[in-house]
Amino acid sequence: MSKPIQPTNTAAFYIQSILSFAVAVSSVAIALVYLPASGWIRAFLALGILYVITSTFNLAKVIRDRQEMSEVTKRVDQARLDKLLTEHDPFKVDA
Repeated sequence: MSKPIQPTNTAAFYIQSILSFAVAVSSVAIALVYLPASGWIRAFLALGILYVITSTFNLAKVIRDRQEMSEVTKRVDQARLDKLLTEHDPFKVDA
């Protein structure tokens, strides 16, 4: 039985993701600094942005964990099926 091909990410993909995140966060931070509003409003918006960022990381982790769990479950089910098929003898006569 052949092992399924595991998807891999390149270093360029990681760098692009990190740079994209850095640009997004820094542009929001710059926008908050130059926002024509009082300090309380800026602080409230900054707190909201931090909440969105942490929620996004949490969601990504949960999705990744669920995907990994489904892959493990599929491998366990496949191993059980392989064991059952190897132990099964269609020509065996029960006495």
